[in-house]
Amino acid sequence: MTLLDDPLFEPTADRILGGRVAITQPRTGHRAGHDAVLLAAAVPASPGDRILDLGAGVGAAAFCLAARVPQCFLTLVEIDPGLAALAEQNAAANGFGNRTRVIVMDAMVRGAPREKTALLVGEIDRVITNPPFHDAPRHRPSPGAAKRLAHTGGDELLSGFLRKAVCVLRPGGTVTLIHRADRPDALLAAMKGRFGGITVRPVHPRPGAAAVRLIVTGTKGSRAPISILPGLVLLDSQGQPTPEAEAILREGQGL
Repeated sequence: MTLLDDPLFEPTADRILGGRVAITQPRTGHRAGHDAVLLAAAVPASPGDRILDLGAGVGAAAFCLAARVPQCFLTLVEIDPGLAALAEQNAAANGFGNRTRVIVMDAMVRGAPREKTALLVGEIDRVITNPPFHDAPRHRPSPGAAKRLAHTGGDELLSGFLRKAVCVLRPGGTVTLIHRADRPDALLAAMKGRFGGITVRPVHPRPGAAAVRLIVTGTKGSRAPISILPGLVLLDSQGQPTPEAEAILREGQGL
């Protein structure tokens, strides 16, 4: 079942990144939020880079990145045709249509189907992904099929996304992903042997609280050790956005 088949599907027009990015997205199911903006802020991209977003949804992370880094070229891979159609619409609405390509494809696919989409080996500078990271046996699934598809995935799915990333990246290219904070073992195991120079930045909801997300970047071919970066705290003790979080989520600054 795709999003187009969901009887509850109804798009809404929203703005993120302090209004800099316009997003049309489903009213129900998975909706773009802080994760997409934080992911985009963490990518070490330069103008002209070739960006691949695996599991792109409606393109929120990719378009937040494009708003920060001029003249990058975007390829968005999304399994759901309904979300992919909205991603194409969002690319045009934000002025990125002439440098955005949206491919309806399972990010886990190998071989000939991938090659037909011109996702060739070694041509991408940066891969970004917000893979489904709720483990089905431990997570109560959503009753909505589209949201279930966007949220639920185990270690094999994570490994498949990273396998695809290392395949398409050029030497020295990077993958950046955001993941749940309670499974660093699975995340680092999936990256082992594929990426080095890994940086891990915890994201905390408030001072003193345990991290809820990890933002991780790895470099293809690097042998550098893992670095744990200072944590990002989203809200202060009064429940207000911290200056660093405000600069990222609303002003479009990079991490």
